[in-house]
Amino acid sequence: MKTNNFLIGALLILVSEMFLVLSGMVIRQVSAELPTEMIVFFRNLLGLLLFMPWLLRKGTAVLHTTKLRFHVMRAGVGVTAMTCLFYTWGHLPLAQAALLKQTAPFFMPLIAFWWLKERINLQVKLAILVGFIGVVFIINPRETAVNVGILIALFGACLGALAKVTVRRMRDTESPQLIVFYFAFFAALLSAIPAWLSGAGLTLIQFGWLIVLAATSTVAQLLLSKAYGMAQAGQLAPYTYGSVAMAAVLGWMVWGEVLGLNTLLGILLVSCAGIVAMIGKREVPVKPVTDPAL
Repeated sequence: MKTNNFLIGALLILVSEMFLVLSGMVIRQVSAELPTEMIVFFRNLLGLLLFMPWLLRKGTAVLHTTKLRFHVMRAGVGVTAMTCLFYTWGHLPLAQAALLKQTAPFFMPLIAFWWLKERINLQVKLAILVGFIGVVFIINPRETAVNVGILIALFGACLGALAKVTVRRMRDTESPQLIVFYFAFFAALLSAIPAWLSGAGLTLIQFGWLIVLAATSTVAQLLLSKAYGMAQAGQLAPYTYGSVAMAAVLGWMVWGEVLGLNTLLGILLVSCAGIVAMIGKREVPVKPVTDPAL
């Protein structure tokens, strides 16, 4: 039975990563016409609307929380990470964007050590070192100019890791549904300001693309949450890197993107190190929480 659960969980992870890449492709499609701020706002607004049936069914009493400040903090950090991620999907090769999002496991142990006083074992320390060496290959400092998009992606991954550690800080009293709802609520409010300041208009076709983005992102979140309820996160960790291979193939097929040798080597190092870092963490039974920010 456990084997079946693991296989189903692995399959769900791969399908979830496929929908994640599809959402990245939608962002790439609309980024040429819409500013990132507008895309982020509508992603959060449409995500919030999906919670309305749950709220109507449960009533407002379900929104009671004693950790409002952490919800606000997570939303601020998460919406900034989302903005970085969406910019990355729109301005970097698809595989590179998918890979750099996966550097969050290197930042999480460092943040958890600093904030939650969690120890880092030797295996994870070595994985973090190898992972950052891989990032150096991707940045390729021998080039005359460093790609700003890569630095934005790394900053977003770091903020994404901080958002996940914030979730860990709240999980003792807050339900997964409440955590995700408050993220959607506060993220929609926060992202409305830069979207309004951008002054961009929206056509019906563009709005249709944004609905597709909300749908693909939501499906990816739901499948990911379901998968982590089937098996331990460390066992499923390798399959989250399936998005990198999918993105490389789709980026080549749709936009003719070809990755250089340095980038390919960096992807290999980061993927291997990320898998080792996630497997090396001590497994703790937790409630699965979807993370719309990532």
